[in-house]
Amino acid sequence: MKRIFHFLLCLTLVFSLITPINAYAEATWPDYVPIQAEGGIVMDADTGTVLYGKNIHTAYYPASITKIMTALVVIENCSLDEMVTFSHNAVYNVEAGSSSVVAGDQLSVEDCLYSMLLVSCNQAANALAEHVAGSTEAFAEMMNAKAASLGCQDSHFANPSGLNNPDHYVSAYDM
Repeated sequence: MKRIFHFLLCLTLVFSLITPINAYAEATWPDYVPIQAEGGIVMDADTGTVLYGKNIHTAYYPASITKIMTALVVIENCSLDEMVTFSHNAVYNVEAGSSSVVAGDQLSVEDCLYSMLLVSCNQAANALAEHVAGSTEAFAEMMNAKAASLGCQDSHFANPSGLNNPDHYVSAYDM
């Protein structure tokens, strides 16, 4: 009985080695993936390999995505407990009637970041920019330097909030 078992086991191993086995792998990435956006990208974060792309190097207005770069530059240049004073320019250099902040108000950098990132407060973005660089224009230069250091090639920032400006754009690839 023991010999028969060993013989069958060996026979099974031999046949499994010489018999081709089909591997049913996942289908390749589809050629056409419809997305509603004008541009988009899916990248492997480890290798940078583009898995899917649509108009990946086309420049678009980034709107409030800008605030992510603003937050990065602020965090790299400030401590969260510093106090930020809202200037007249920071408060009123945005769309009319959008502010509940008054010139002279003060908040911590941390509170300004929460306000900017969670409720998209343009006034907080402006105040943070002035706090870090002295002006929104100087801060935009810092944003552009940071974008270049990160390898961004199709982006240019003109303000810390994302308000439309012909000189304010990013690509899906850079984002």
